[in-house]
Amino acid sequence: MAVQVPLWQHYLQAIRSRGARRAQDFQRAENVLLTVLEHVHRLDPRFLVDYSRDLEAFQFALRTSEEPLHVEVPLRVEADALLIEEVGAAEAGDGPAPCRLGVSREGARPERRMADDVLSVSSEGGAGCRGHIAPSKVLRVLKDLLVAAVVHCRHQSLVTPGSLNADSLEEKESHLSLLVSSGWRTIRFNIVPMVRRKLWVPALERAQWMRGFPEGSLKRIISQEAALVPASAQHWRVSTDYLLTRLLGALGSLPGHRLDGLSILDRVNHESWRDGGQSPGLTFGHLKTVLLWASALFPAPEDWAELQGAVYRLLVVLLCCLATGNLPHFVYPKRNLLSDAGLDLNALYQRVERFASQPEASLRIHVTHLGRGPPPRIGNGVKALLQLPAGDPAYWATAYFDVLLDKGPRVACPNVPPPPARTTPKPTSVPGLQHPR
Repeated sequence: MAVQVPLWQHYLQAIRSRGARRAQDFQRAENVLLTVLEHVHRLDPRFLVDYSRDLEAFQFALRTSEEPLHVEVPLRVEADALLIEEVGAAEAGDGPAPCRLGVSREGARPERRMADDVLSVSSEGGAGCRGHIAPSKVLRVLKDLLVAAVVHCRHQSLVTPGSLNADSLEEKESHLSLLVSSGWRTIRFNIVPMVRRKLWVPALERAQWMRGFPEGSLKRIISQEAALVPASAQHWRVSTDYLLTRLLGALGSLPGHRLDGLSILDRVNHESWRDGGQSPGLTFGHLKTVLLWASALFPAPEDWAELQGAVYRLLVVLLCCLATGNLPHFVYPKRNLLSDAGLDLNALYQRVERFASQPEASLRIHVTHLGRGPPPRIGNGVKALLQLPAGDPAYWATAYFDVLLDKGPRVACPNVPPPPARTTPKPTSVPGLQHPR
């Protein structure tokens, strides 16, 4: 008799079988884009090509959602000639403060000086400043170069016919958007100019004390150069995308089902909570942040040893955030990632809780995949966990999670009603997203 694969594992296997194909599609599309960027570099050596993108391919393979992918284009700048001027001061933990990048009259060799086509001259820079590198001007120059490079690559047959169209190039405030075909899949890349600079970022320094990550991984990541990306037409900001993507890669080196749980929730989110991507909802970035917080809240390896338990650890953190209307940024926790998402959090909470209570409908890839076995209903212990009040910190202690998730129905759990329905999101603090003491 054939051994029946549990539904959770069956669902994961279906996702993994598509992951290899997605990685190949990404690689083909990225190769096309890199060919274009290489010609951009030949036209203007100030714009460099970043080939260290293995983690982006790895992250794309984890996803089901078809969100745009970010590609940074480093701008070559003489480090000694760069003046960083903060514009105002951001509250600690509230997000990176915007800054202006001034270019000194001294320090850079004549052949390496920044041309005036990307500089904005103002009287505020002082006598020692030639001007400030303006993101809007950098984007304009880069857009013209990309159009020329796309036309050249198509005419010289350097890319597959039909894979590129200069008409799809769109200019946004902080990036350029380009569609690239890799065969039957079309991938949108957000092309972001970036300036690398060694900076001391207090929020990144605090992040290295997070638990639940491979020893030394956070310290190694934050010791590298920071990436400054456009924040507005005149201002730059420190990008945390680089850090968070590498943190995700570090979690992948640990044993357990952290990334498997993320893949499952991303597919359920895309297919069920967002109606196949047709409705607004959570993004992969939201779910990635949930995983980072859950990894810090549950640092023990045994927390992630079992697939269903790993998914439910993500679900309880997600439900807590939806109930309180606050998903803190992992590096800047005072920044709420749900505040400007424009989502109906009450309706979304109901969908997520429905999946947590009866997951079998959403875990079905095909009608035959349920097999003859009983559906994977959850026990009373997990049900009680999903109904805990988000406003009471005592209920969100790691030890209490462990008892409920590990013991399940054998534990006498309090009969607590679910969080009350809200008509408007209320951004409050999230007691659950604190480091275990």
